[in-house]
Amino acid sequence: MYKSETTVRVRYGETDKMGVVYHANFIPYFELGRTDALRSMGLSYKEFEAAGIIMPVIEVGIKYHKPAYYDDELIIVTKITQMPSVKMHFEFEIYREDLLLVTGKVSLANLDAKTSRPVKAPEQLLAFLRPFLD
Repeated sequence: MYKSETTVRVRYGETDKMGVVYHANFIPYFELGRTDALRSMGLSYKEFEAAGIIMPVIEVGIKYHKPAYYDDELIIVTKITQMPSVKMHFEFEIYREDLLLVTGKVSLANLDAKTSRPVKAPEQLLAFLRPFLD
């Protein structure tokens, strides 16, 4: 399993009138965790796009355990637990200190940018993940 951590502080505009993080704002936190996880591997979406691969989100799942509030410092734990193929799956846990607030999953498709047809994950990504997932 590959795991990375990212921290983010809840901004006022991400909360509702009660100061609680609006439920849909956890999806951008997942995206932040995903992009930072790839970046920690020395990869970026920009590189995939330059290589002709786009990675649209095809599925999102979220379970809310406890609320997050304005000005909380959140820890986004991002996990890759299986080798990507034409899909790539990420799992997330979001904490405030040691308190689990949210869990979630996001699946992306690897598509050829010109044809929008599914393609296998880039070899550069697979080569990095093999030691962690084989």
